[in-house]
Amino acid sequence: MQSSLSDTIWLSEKRKRLLLLLMEGPRNIDQIKTSLNVTSKAMMPQIKILKEQNLIIEEDRVYQLSDIGEIIVKNMVPLLKTLGVIEENNDYWATRDLSSIPEELDSRLGDIGECMVIEPDMNHLFDLPEEFSKNLIKSQKVMTIMAYFHPLYPDLYYELANDGVQIDLILTEPIYKRMKEEYTDKFRHIVEREHTNLYICNEVNLTSVVTDRFIYLCLFNKNDMYDHKKIMSFDASALQWGTELYEHFRQKSTLIEWD
Repeated sequence: MQSSLSDTIWLSEKRKRLLLLLMEGPRNIDQIKTSLNVTSKAMMPQIKILKEQNLIIEEDRVYQLSDIGEIIVKNMVPLLKTLGVIEENNDYWATRDLSSIPEELDSRLGDIGECMVIEPDMNHLFDLPEEFSKNLIKSQKVMTIMAYFHPLYPDLYYELANDGVQIDLILTEPIYKRMKEEYTDKFRHIVEREHTNLYICNEVNLTSVVTDRFIYLCLFNKNDMYDHKKIMSFDASALQWGTELYEHFRQKSTLIEWD
């Protein structure tokens, strides 16, 4: 009895790795052995199974994905990437409120790639992480979604504005009012700079900073509380994911001019 397609793919690490390899292009057996660090004896039975399931085809001793094999593997990749991201920091993701991430992006959570969870100790709860501050001042473009106020942000963005950095800010109305009332001069300086765009959006329930260098994402926990845990990634796919997240909320925002 022939196995199901799902069993064929998921119940063998060798078969799964071969399918992913062939997604990059056709390979002969020697190239497969080198890339996957396997022997012919170990791999040939797996190739036979994949051929029987019409997932790969062979021509002149070169193997490649069939049409249905290519469709299946294209759909495998996002799932495997998402599993990788979640497995790496399972406790973090399991406790986050993910409802504020739009559907088209939560299905691509794997694009965040390799990331670090930043959790300060009790003596540094209100410090900005060194990795964040160090890379922020080296950035040329900064897109920020701000769902909570941090007392160090006014000074930090004031410095960025002085350095001519492109700043795009999405604030909730309460944060906007607090910045305007309590940090009037600095906030005016930030907002009136040629390279600053300011928006208000009250549908925001996360904080995100995306630059040309990294993404910094702060999600509330399932109790709708900020518990000082954040993630940071430098992967190119993560920057694209973060840019799309920013754009999603920008389209729901109102552009603000200083008055």
